Amino acid sequence: MEAALKDIQPEAVYTHHTGDLNLDHQIIAKTVLVATRPKPGCSVKDVYMCEVPSSTEWSFNYQFKPNVFVDISGDFFLKKLTALRCYETELQPFPHPRSEVATCGTGTRWGSVAGVQTAEAFELVRSIL
Repeated sequence: MEAALKDIQPEAVYTHHTGDLNLDHQIIAKTVLVATRPKPGCSVKDVYMCEVPSSTEWSFNYQFKPNVFVDISGDFFLKKLTALRCYETELQPFPHPRSEVATCGTGTRWGSVAGVQTAEAFELVRSIL
């Protein structure tokens, strides 16, 4: 992870939420936190965590508290649904959280929190201005 960050030099990194049910998600999130420590030479200024349907909320230790919202209304949300359809092995029928219906509902929910039609929600872990 540290080698990839050094090679790519990103200013922002997005990762899973540390409270996800999936152990691999937890490990990746913790690895990102270690690799993005704000030490000299680290290019990363912002670290965000996202929720993963059927992993974050199914942990029953649901602590995802978004404080950054991105307006994905209109065409961008349609692109998200198109991308979701490519993820055939993970797409499930409603009422599963990884269904198209639930994805629309989640986008609308976060949109209503942010005051827009549809939004993606993130939890800002750290930002260096």
